[in-house]
This record gives sequence, C-alpha cells and structure tokens, in this order.
Amino acid sequence: MNKKLKLWELERVSEEAFKQQKKFPVTVILNDIRSLNNIGSFFRTADAFNVEKIYLCGITANPPHRDIQKTALGATETVVWEYRQSISDLVKEMKNDGMTICSIEQTEKTTFLQDVPNLKEEKFALIFGNEVNGVDQDVIDLSDYILEIPQFGTKHSLNVSVCAGVVLWEFAKKYI
Repeated sequence: MNKKLKLWELERVSEEAFKQQKKFPVTVILNDIRSLNNIGSFFRTADAFNVEKIYLCGITANPPHRDIQKTALGATETVVWEYRQSISDLVKEMKNDGMTICSIEQTEKTTFLQDVPNLKEEKFALIFGNEVNGVDQDVIDLSDYILEIPQFGTKHSLNVSVCAGVVLWEFAKKYI
C-alpha cells in the first residue's frame, strides 16, 4: 500500500527557514495581471518553486487583498515582492544588472520551453502577461528570449497562472 501523506508529514520548511534559504536565480514579473486569483496563484507557485522575487507591475494588484490571499494561502508572507508602475523601466534596470529577460508569449520567433535547459545564462527574469493582451510589445522588444509552451489542442493559450506552473517547473529543474 502507498499511504497518502498528511500535511504535517510532508516535512516542509518553516516560513522562517524558507525566507532564509538560498533561492533559485529566477524572478517573476507580472505585466498587468488583472485577476486577483491569478495573482494569488503566482505567489503560491513562486513559493513552491523557490523564486527570488515577484514584481507586480502596472495594473497588477498588491497584497494584502482577500482574493489574493484566498489563492496565495499565505505565500504573500514568504515570497519577496515589490510593486513597480513601469514594467519597461524595471526590465531595462534588470538588463543593466545582467539579468536575462524571458517573456512568456507566442511570437514569430520563440524558444520552446523544452529548450530551456540549453540556456546557459545564470539569472532569469520571467515575464507573464495580461490575461487578454499578453506581454506588452515594448517588453517583448526588450527581451532576450521569448519562451513558448508547445500546445497540441484546439486552444492557443493556457490560463496565465497555469502557464506559470509549467514554466517555473522547467526552470526549477535547472537548479535542483
């Protein structure tokens, strides 16, 4: 028999230990995410995949908010975050600091997600766009890579928070 584990049997690190542990060199940038539930899901996923920081940009709402907290399940207290009005200014600043900028989007020329292990850079900023309009074109123009998740069905997109889980797992595998 393969017994299902209870929450207390998972041996998760404490919130304090999580805050102190070395993070993977990945930053998440949210470009005008409008759904509070999606924002909360990003926090929870960022906690699960040990990211350094989340930047909330443009119209993306900030914690604390009841609907963000509902899906974040406390991750707004463990994941470092910061609000920036201008995503373009933030991306330029990060590029100047030597960070590799990756927009998650569908464009004419993309790098498929399965090729992420071949990226040799050390530090990555992953940009996830608005639920309807995606990543701003000026941000795409500033990006070092445009990453695309291959899809095989009739729809041409995933929910942005689902997309985050898929992409962050691919990056986490680089560091574990």
